[in-house]
Amino acid sequence: MEGAVKKVFVIGLDGLSPSIVARLMASGELPNLARLKEQGGYSTVATTRPAQTPVAWSTFATGVNPGGHGIFDFLRRNPRNYLPDLALNRYEQKNAFLPPKAVNLRGGTPIWELLKSAGRGAAVLRCPCTYPPDPIRGRLLSGMGVPDLRGGLGTATFFTTDPSARPRESENVVRLEPIAGAGAGAGTDEGTYSAHLIGPRGPKGGDLRVEFTLLVDSRSGRAVLRSDGSPRELEIRQGTWSDWLRVKFKAGMLQSARGMVRFYLVACEPELQLYASPVNFDPDAPLFPISQPFEYAGDLAREQGLFYTTGMVEDHTGLNNERIPESAFLEQCEIAWRERTAMMHRELERLDDGLFYVLFDTPDRIQHLFWRYNEPNHPANRGGTPDPAYASVIDDAYRRCDAIVGEALEYADDRTLVMALSDHGFNSFRRGVDLNKCLLDRGYLALKEGVQPGEEAGDLLRQVDWSRTRAYAVGLSGIYLNVRDREGQGIVPPGEADALKSDLARSLAGLADPESPGTTAIRRVLPREEAYRGAYLAEAPDLVVDFAEGYRVSWSSSMGGVAEHAFEDNVKKWSGDHIIDPDRVPGILFMNRAFREGARLLDMAPTILAALGVPKGPAMEGESILR
Repeated sequence: MEGAVKKVFVIGLDGLSPSIVARLMASGELPNLARLKEQGGYSTVATTRPAQTPVAWSTFATGVNPGGHGIFDFLRRNPRNYLPDLALNRYEQKNAFLPPKAVNLRGGTPIWELLKSAGRGAAVLRCPCTYPPDPIRGRLLSGMGVPDLRGGLGTATFFTTDPSARPRESENVVRLEPIAGAGAGAGTDEGTYSAHLIGPRGPKGGDLRVEFTLLVDSRSGRAVLRSDGSPRELEIRQGTWSDWLRVKFKAGMLQSARGMVRFYLVACEPELQLYASPVNFDPDAPLFPISQPFEYAGDLAREQGLFYTTGMVEDHTGLNNERIPESAFLEQCEIAWRERTAMMHRELERLDDGLFYVLFDTPDRIQHLFWRYNEPNHPANRGGTPDPAYASVIDDAYRRCDAIVGEALEYADDRTLVMALSDHGFNSFRRGVDLNKCLLDRGYLALKEGVQPGEEAGDLLRQVDWSRTRAYAVGLSGIYLNVRDREGQGIVPPGEADALKSDLARSLAGLADPESPGTTAIRRVLPREEAYRGAYLAEAPDLVVDFAEGYRVSWSSSMGGVAEHAFEDNVKKWSGDHIIDPDRVPGILFMNRAFREGARLLDMAPTILAALGVPKGPAMEGESILR
């Protein structure tokens, strides 16, 4: 079989869970995946530690464990100041006379670079950790890691007339100001308001802005946004997403940043509420490269229309913050499905040799937000009965994935290897565990004198007393030691680090939930040397926590908070997750060729290369699973 194919199609289906796949397949609802199974086979796939999208797909692409590619989480801590920082990329500027540049922090050598060296082509759509884009012989559109125009993973804006509104997670709040004499005001059906879009930070400090006016007819649920953008007048109707507004944030006479944004008119009364998506890079003129070749993103936009360019496409934060309803989120997901499917067809029509890869992120996001609808007693359902209209949303997403696989199969011939692959599975997220509170209770972490855990402790580890702290937590599964000469105010002698790690692992492993007697919240805690190996081992958290089903690190702890209690119910709409013991959330693999058992994400790159007759990279740890 090896070297016998001319093309390989990889259809990435983020977050598809073996248990749901098995149930739907048994009832005949996934006919295209069943067809792949009959032609070749089906298996679960061992994921990474942690079972997290950027970590897992980086291992898929490079064939090495996280210690070999350096992506361990969305977040990492800056050892000098302990602050959380994005772990997927960074920006560098050597001096004031040179422009800044984006740097991809994923190491390792991805499949498409090895194919390029072998003279083979590839088309790669939206693989995580490809920003800025990798060298390729073909075309690549960057995926997770592409920021919004402000540099974050997705900062939305909530516009409102309500003076009491305050920013929630990853959002800005801007007051809609009535324009005197323009009909705005209480008791009127029409009104005119002024506001502004917030853009990137300017070179001299402060945020760049685009001013606009909003003309609202509350009786018809219609608004018109007027600005210097394109179009000059944008119609927005209540209860549906607007078209794109393209804008230019001017930093000076010869400097500007171009972006684009969609709006959702939530309500006209009693308070006016307008939601704006994060400002996306304009594919025709991105602030930093998002495709290879550079003009590829613009070509796609001209052929197929404007599309979401941020790495996190779906506005999950808008729903989690309860700024937009479920219907708005699902409408936006539908837009994302259509955009990605159109791109897939475009590339499959052109591919005659090499690799095609596309990732559909949407099933992952839908499961995060809608898991509670299939679990009536989930804490997120307190105060209301789950709407039965949304009970089938997750299953519908799986059916949609199956249909997409069927569309891809139309392009396959007898010399095409087709893989349908998920990076991890899914589980319930019912209870949060605040790791920093656990460390505080056990004497490993200390707060400043007089500061109590909870609100007083804040976030970003700002109230931690580093002179008395030996360990702290940041991110979704990692614990760091406060090591002398490594951390900014380290106190742990390097020679005592191993003993401290062993002590911590024993202290936290098997942690029981006091509100559920006999229930374990943390299954194991591994020193990084047992979890990883490779060139980036020193950048990994010192300890990696494997949570049990139903548990995850708390919202507070992930951002360096220290909660009042070690355990808390998860009452957010984000009710499903996968950052647990990776043995409990494997991914899935369907192929139209026979393969051996025991598949791992580590094996996918070597398998693809073997199928195409290209030697695997010297650092790759996996092996081809083709028979």
